[in-house]
Amino acid sequence: MPYTIIDRLYEENRALIMFLDDRKETSLHVSADSNFRKILLLSAASYFEHEINKIIVECVSRHSHGNPVMISLLKKKAIERQYHTFFDWEGSNANKFFSLFGTDFKDSAGADVKQNPELAKSVKAFLELGNTRYELVHLNFANYPLQKTAEEIYELYKGSIKFVEYVQDKLLPT
Repeated sequence: MPYTIIDRLYEENRALIMFLDDRKETSLHVSADSNFRKILLLSAASYFEHEINKIIVECVSRHSHGNPVMISLLKKKAIERQYHTFFDWEGSNANKFFSLFGTDFKDSAGADVKQNPELAKSVKAFLELGNTRYELVHLNFANYPLQKTAEEIYELYKGSIKFVEYVQDKLLPT
């Protein structure tokens, strides 16, 4: 994936943290870092939600030859407010998501993941990011004790990219 808004967000906020460090603003540093980590996590997970949904819409558009009736139905009944149901966020694989596209797709994608340790690692990073987002949003955002550093969250984001690219390549072959 190219340079994204998540990369920019990470870089700009790291610069802010360094600025605060240089000026010995310790309490502002702690507050900014705490808020930044939560914002980064939510932003990365939301970014991937948008990307996955966009891929699914494009897949249906291609297979329905751009039929606006099918695309509208998909958006309103299968995608809108449904993303959280696509994955078993606490699980260790993407089989629930893969099964949405049928048994053959699930079997093929599952085999791909088993044969590719990098992809398997990316699936785990993606699911961890999504699960942590779920906890952050539903377990009192303001008081949620996010244990990961900004760097660890950013690494989960970067690690998840291969999975999203895989989904795109699998559903939208060129």
